[in-house]
Amino acid sequence: MKKRKKLLRIVFGRTTFVVLFLLIQVAVLLLGISWLEDYTLYFYGASVILSAVVLIYIISADESSTIKLSWVVPILVFPVFGVLFYLFVKLQVGTKLIGLRLQVTAAETAPYLKQDEATALRFNEISSSQGNLVKYMNRYAGVPVYADTAAKYFPLGEDMFEEMKRELKQAEHFIFMEYFIVERGEMWNSLLEILEEKVKEGVEVRVMYDGMCCLMLLPYAYPKTLREKGIKCKMFSPIRPALSTHQNNRDHRKICVIDGHTAFTGGVNLADEYINRKERFGHWKDTAVMLKGEAVTGFTMMFLQMWNVTEWEKEDYDRYLRKPEYEFLPNLDRSGFVIPYGDSPLDKENVGEQVYLDILGHAKRYVHIMTPYLILDDQMINALQYSAKRGVETVIIMPHIPDKKSAYLLARSYYEELLRAGVRIYEYTPGFVHAKVFTSDDEKAVVGTINLDFRSLYLHFECASYFYKHPVVAEVETDFKRTLEKCREITVADCHNYPFIKRFAGKALRLAAPLM
Repeated sequence: MKKRKKLLRIVFGRTTFVVLFLLIQVAVLLLGISWLEDYTLYFYGASVILSAVVLIYIISADESSTIKLSWVVPILVFPVFGVLFYLFVKLQVGTKLIGLRLQVTAAETAPYLKQDEATALRFNEISSSQGNLVKYMNRYAGVPVYADTAAKYFPLGEDMFEEMKRELKQAEHFIFMEYFIVERGEMWNSLLEILEEKVKEGVEVRVMYDGMCCLMLLPYAYPKTLREKGIKCKMFSPIRPALSTHQNNRDHRKICVIDGHTAFTGGVNLADEYINRKERFGHWKDTAVMLKGEAVTGFTMMFLQMWNVTEWEKEDYDRYLRKPEYEFLPNLDRSGFVIPYGDSPLDKENVGEQVYLDILGHAKRYVHIMTPYLILDDQMINALQYSAKRGVETVIIMPHIPDKKSAYLLARSYYEELLRAGVRIYEYTPGFVHAKVFTSDDEKAVVGTINLDFRSLYLHFECASYFYKHPVVAEVETDFKRTLEKCREITVADCHNYPFIKRFAGKALRLAAPLM
């Protein structure tokens, strides 16, 4: 009986409806294109001319060569369909409107993200080369470097979960939560109980999650359910049964801000597998970080920028700045520097990728990386190879048990060329690595949501914290070394022994890499 009910829910559920409706639209589009393509010789001639114009535009565009190739091939093979699909992707009104709204909210929050000149000067005195990164982040990411910020690193999602519950229970003014995935279970239900209690105490609570959740994880009307509990709630870009690449830009960020003085970020979503209460791909290795102090303002403004994309009333940003009466916990070290930053796919500035490239380019002794995916463009491949070739210990930890077989096959296709350049690659044998971590030279580290793949670097809204000469850097590096003890090193021989059909599939998937 239960199986029958589950089957009925699947058959008549929103996901089935959305997929079916999209397939119908695709079928109609293909039939229309096929009919037009065969209609007359004139139309075919026009399509060839249009294809040539579009190809020239693509080749001249300011984009990565890998992305250009992913468009050139389908246009050459399927001229009409390829051109129309390209125009469909590039001429999305909805995406442009979100981009315009983000420009407005970024301008509104800019006065609260001004660089403190004394902090920038101190940073530059310590390292003039890294001072250039601060200038870049000021000018192009719109974020400052902060001092006077304590941090605590969590090597597992369950560690973060316990600390987050403690901090949420102490909230007095407001709680902001923005997550890619929210799923009902032990983790979310426990947090929701705390949020409901805080609402009763008069604390303002806002929750925002990505619209992908409405397909499989939460009811479409779940925001209304939370609003009835007194929690302000929004879905970012809910999935609708209409062809649109606007739905391709997901909110992949993970942010929790409490009273303007405490923030959490990292790879951990609000679902049970992230805290190992539910096993999906072996042991789930994830990481997160908690900030206390000045840098929390960066995450507060990041959240409000995204929240107000669909709001037209003027936000009172001053209400959400760090309270001056707040005192630091005596056992947390506030030395060093922190840069909280976001990355938008709509501003043509790939901040997440630039930070990673900066670390690789300036490393002297080592760069250690944890990432669940390895789907790279030429620029990142060259940066990793050059780092290793000039004698920098360049090590990547990947999952041994992947969550997506296609992404894993694609990642394996990069292994040999990286290994031959001197990059060392390990796989986490107990299960799945979901951490997004860079650490280098005992001086700098990044903990955030940004994977080494096209979706994170080019298509998703992301966030992270960059640490320089901060105590948390040592914690990240210690965790990396401990994780390495549970890994198996991959060799060139392993690549050769990998089944031919899988190697071929991985190489073939590279043509679609920018979409994965």
